[in-house]
Amino acid sequence: MLYKDSLQPLNRGTVEQYKHGSKKMGNLQKEVQVKLAKGLLDLIILQYLNAQPMHGYQVITKIRKSFGVYFGPSTIYPLLALLEKKGYITSQWNMESERPRKVYQLTNDGQTMLNFTEDSLNLLCQKIGTSGTPKIDVETGSTMPRFAKKAALIPTLAR
Repeated sequence: MLYKDSLQPLNRGTVEQYKHGSKKMGNLQKEVQVKLAKGLLDLIILQYLNAQPMHGYQVITKIRKSFGVYFGPSTIYPLLALLEKKGYITSQWNMESERPRKVYQLTNDGQTMLNFTEDSLNLLCQKIGTSGTPKIDVETGSTMPRFAKKAALIPTLAR
């Protein structure tokens, strides 16, 4: 896996501590949010690039602002390279800015993969019964129709 700084998996003891109040809800929520963001990082990047082309540092800062989690260059750039190798994104050097930047853009195959992944995640959410959970936009915290069922699985990521 690409993520060098992954957290330990949640275990029965962690959940039991939470139930009995010895672990603050905020800490458990943060732990779950980080785990979900890591697991869905490629989907998050494809979603961002679907909205607009971005360079790598923009992706890093947008993830940090949206999720409160820092994924550094050693995580993001290899993932961008992998997504490009698979044909989901393309890159082009922008030489017009004050410093050259490699700008990434979603391809048609990337859009297809994004749609397929969203559909698969929606199906997973339906199967685990999260359809009644509030639907939150991962960027703004507002309701978002296209990403709604997926956000039901991760309702507090935007906070």
